[in-house]
Amino acid sequence: MPALLPGVRAAAPSARRLTPSQTEGPFYPRQLPTDSDGDLMRVGTRSAAQGQATWLEGQVTDLQGRPVRGARVEIWQCDRAGHYHHPGDGDAADPDFQGFGHVMVDADGRYRFHTLRPAPYSGRTPHIHVKVRLAARELLTTQVYVEDEPGNARDGLWQSLRDPTDRAALTVAFRQLADGALQARFPIVLAA
Repeated sequence: MPALLPGVRAAAPSARRLTPSQTEGPFYPRQLPTDSDGDLMRVGTRSAAQGQATWLEGQVTDLQGRPVRGARVEIWQCDRAGHYHHPGDGDAADPDFQGFGHVMVDADGRYRFHTLRPAPYSGRTPHIHVKVRLAARELLTTQVYVEDEPGNARDGLWQSLRDPTDRAALTVAFRQLADGALQARFPIVLAA
């Protein structure tokens, strides 16, 4: 056992857990769209007409709770009809839904996206893909699921989260706001 220097205390174990990683899936964009900001409900001057508006937001921190400054958060998801903006999905996605976006976290590690409530498609429960980068390093790729979604119990990737704590970390409530939009809070904890 290593000796401690006089006056130095052993660090208490962290109550925070790393956000579980999951597969990127087959539909990460081959080429990033020109319009790839944090508002997926608008493409240029066009607004998405289909789907329930949702704010996906959270904070990116390390295991000690410190903001991961300079992190870039990306999300991508299918449209309301279950189509991705990807040639492997037949390029049938709603042209008025951006489908991919990225934002830089603020000084406190916070991020926010305006998107739509995720939709199911053949074989998958509703989910949003998330990737976090710091400069050239990819720190995390995962998926966010909708709490109390009936399809979760049949989804192979959701079921692969055997630890209930891991499942809870990736499954969040989509709560209705006064204006009718939904809000989902997804905190991200990394070994940065």
